Amino acid sequence: MAEATKYLRLSGLEPLVVTPESNFINVGERTNVTGSRKFLRLIKEEKYEEALSVAREQVEGGAQIIDVNMDEGMLDGIYAMTKFLNLIAAEPDIARVPVMIDSSKWEIIEAGLKVIQGKGIVNSISLKEGKDAFIHHAKLIKRYGAAVIVMAFDEDGQADTYERRIQICQRSYDILVHEVQFPAEDIIFDPNIFPVATGMEEHKLNALDFFKATKWIKENLPHAGVSGGVSNVSFSFRGNDKVREAMHSAFLYHAIKNGMTMGIVNPEMLEIYDEIDPVLLEHVEDVLLNRRDDATERLLDLAESFKGDYKVNDKAIQEWRNGTVQERLTHSLVKGIDEFIEIDVEEARAAATKAIDVIEINLMAGMNVVGDLFGSGKMFLPQVVKSARVMKKAVAYLLPYIEAQKDGKSSSAGKVLMATVKGDVHDIGKNIVAVVLGCNNFEIIDLGVMVPPEKIIETAIREQVDIIGLSGLITPSLDEMVYLAKEMEKLGITIPIMIGGATTSRAHTAVKIAPEYQATVVHVNDASRAVTVASNLLQKETKEAYAKTVRAEYDALREGYLSRSRDKNFLSIEEARKNKLQLDWDNYTPVKPNRIGTQTVSVSLDELVDFIDWTPFFNSWELYGKYPAILTDAVVGEQATALFEDAQKMLAQIVSEKWFTAKGVLGIFPANQVNDDDIEVYSEPTTDNRQPTTFLTLRQQSQKTAGAPNIALADFIAPKSTGIQDYIGCFCVSTGFGVDEKAAAFESQLDDYNAILVKALGDRFAEAFAEYLHQKVRRELWGYAAHEQLSNQDLIREEYQGIRPAPGYPACPDHLEKPTIWKVLQVEETIGVKLTESMAMWPASSVSGYYFANPESKYFGLGKIKKDQVEDYAKRRNISTTAAEKWLSPNLSEY
Repeated sequence: MAEATKYLRLSGLEPLVVTPESNFINVGERTNVTGSRKFLRLIKEEKYEEALSVAREQVEGGAQIIDVNMDEGMLDGIYAMTKFLNLIAAEPDIARVPVMIDSSKWEIIEAGLKVIQGKGIVNSISLKEGKDAFIHHAKLIKRYGAAVIVMAFDEDGQADTYERRIQICQRSYDILVHEVQFPAEDIIFDPNIFPVATGMEEHKLNALDFFKATKWIKENLPHAGVSGGVSNVSFSFRGNDKVREAMHSAFLYHAIKNGMTMGIVNPEMLEIYDEIDPVLLEHVEDVLLNRRDDATERLLDLAESFKGDYKVNDKAIQEWRNGTVQERLTHSLVKGIDEFIEIDVEEARAAATKAIDVIEINLMAGMNVVGDLFGSGKMFLPQVVKSARVMKKAVAYLLPYIEAQKDGKSSSAGKVLMATVKGDVHDIGKNIVAVVLGCNNFEIIDLGVMVPPEKIIETAIREQVDIIGLSGLITPSLDEMVYLAKEMEKLGITIPIMIGGATTSRAHTAVKIAPEYQATVVHVNDASRAVTVASNLLQKETKEAYAKTVRAEYDALREGYLSRSRDKNFLSIEEARKNKLQLDWDNYTPVKPNRIGTQTVSVSLDELVDFIDWTPFFNSWELYGKYPAILTDAVVGEQATALFEDAQKMLAQIVSEKWFTAKGVLGIFPANQVNDDDIEVYSEPTTDNRQPTTFLTLRQQSQKTAGAPNIALADFIAPKSTGIQDYIGCFCVSTGFGVDEKAAAFESQLDDYNAILVKALGDRFAEAFAEYLHQKVRRELWGYAAHEQLSNQDLIREEYQGIRPAPGYPACPDHLEKPTIWKVLQVEETIGVKLTESMAMWPASSVSGYYFANPESKYFGLGKIKKDQVEDYAKRRNISTTAAEKWLSPNLSEY
């Protein structure tokens, strides 16, 4: 009898008991920052009350469990998870249902477990990191009293066959039940739902294998449940909601019959099973159940009759070419087709009173459609840039006629000056924003990169611009923006400023820039918002109210930010050093490098292709999601696939025609930790009277939970006092030589799309070079991981031993370390990569950093530091405290 009552029992304020008679348990998915842009925005902006409404809507909509995920690079996931779960606990209408704590980071999961009310579910753990980590995590989850989702994933990767699914689930179950004594009824397996009807032979069994694995789990792993993300199955039909709804319903019907307990599914994307069109249902089930060899082809053919649009074929081309000239121009602009643009523009010009009218009436009408589609999320950035390319070609055709007539002046939505600030060489984001604004009838004056403040101010006054747009990628750029705002204030200038770039943020804009400038300053976090912001700044009806609203928001944000800074507890630098990371140096023998000293590295571009991490490439185009899953994403998959195809074509040209030159230099040297936070490096090991170079590191100062250390990079190097000879490496690589020239060539042809594309690929090659060289260091040049065998995905997940942190990034935000690396390696003399006065690398497609080999070394974030460490650092660096504060400003706590 006891066996029969072993049901999964969860609870919020109310119990949820999952019995064999229970209906399918629906897990709400919208409180997940990786799946909901709205929820991510609310959490980033700390609008937690509004974020709670998202959770409330899910519960009111029928979710029996809510999935909470805070995994995003710019979020403090521990803080966000803790705060949101605490707030949920105070809302009875939300807290009545159980919570699924969803994260790929154990520290965030544990933070959630510490505050969760009732009994929830952890999503997820697996054998991916090995048995020991699996057991460790499972024991803690058991201690906290939660249930757990176990992914069908082990040391060899994700299970993608029926046999692998049941093998991994059986092994996981045995470990949990027999070794950890984890309650079997608290185990929920996710046997991986993958897309079907992809056209690939190996994917034909994806749904059927899931059904079979589910049935096997229910029959062979007593009391365990089964879950999964249902929307994955229909990714091949993104954009065709009718077919997707049918696939989800049919999949659930068969999965539940085979024992599926719960799952994440959007109720709005479900059709009632009995109401699915019978012909469509037959074709869908043929695919899901693999009933016919031609099932995929038949469903693809049938799907067209349920789709709102149609394929572009010869007949379709003829159809749109039969439209009016306005319809044809709009179609070309929306689809990014330039094949007929000059023909259609000439027809429009012949019918117009003035050539300028073609731009202001016909072309802008088309671009307004583009803007509306982009603003509503129905077009994506790569498509908009292609539209701009068509627009530029049309305008170029018309210019001679406009010049000849000389009787008309184009009216624009406003004049915007764009510039990457002094010392910074990165401009991909700025160029994208310029294109998007240009598409919406804004006149753009682009001053390029490395623009000094006096040039920005002088140009803005001379050209009578309406808005100044400032961009920056590296942290010193933030200070340049503050300085420019101060100078404009001194001169009594009142032109609104838009702030953008990777290191910029709404918080920094509110706290550091806005107080220095009485006119409006607005942070723009992506290109999709640029048009709305610019329009609000300039339209007579909105600009005053908008300016007041922004000022009030930033005042509130600044006060809230400063209050949080004051609330945080910090250690003195002496206390932080006493709580440094303590490694077991008595039982550690550093691997002596196979080669000590500096050396240059040459590599052909084709050798780097396999090392490319494509996820950041898509992010640079504001298409968010991990590669390769993004190619089948329900929202952006179609556009991501098209962009990827364009990238592959250009990549092949880059490699075959040697567009770029890859240059690299590295050094590995004897080193020891000295004075707690510094690393003494002997960069000239062959001389008897060696003079060491010193790398300076910074230490975390925020007060930690009991047992957690305050880390500095120096902690990963053996202290000199141990008598152990340790080692450190540093490097610089570049694939930027040739990038600017190719981009300029495309720009001269009015082709912004390929100009941006070539720069984005230049950056990807540079990062690939860094990954390639780090592998070479680990296996050969240093040799501390000589037998390492990792896939590219393993490298992207940083599953190797050791780290390669870079100056300017979270573990070592000090850009002033770069000149030391440049001196040690003779970087500029050897490979020609230069540092600007703000410590940006030129060419832009360059990467530099350190190599740490210690198995205990890991990436971390420095966080905020206090005045005593800044003063100590200034003495060690031999610079003034004021200079130190300038370079470390993003990491300074208020003091």
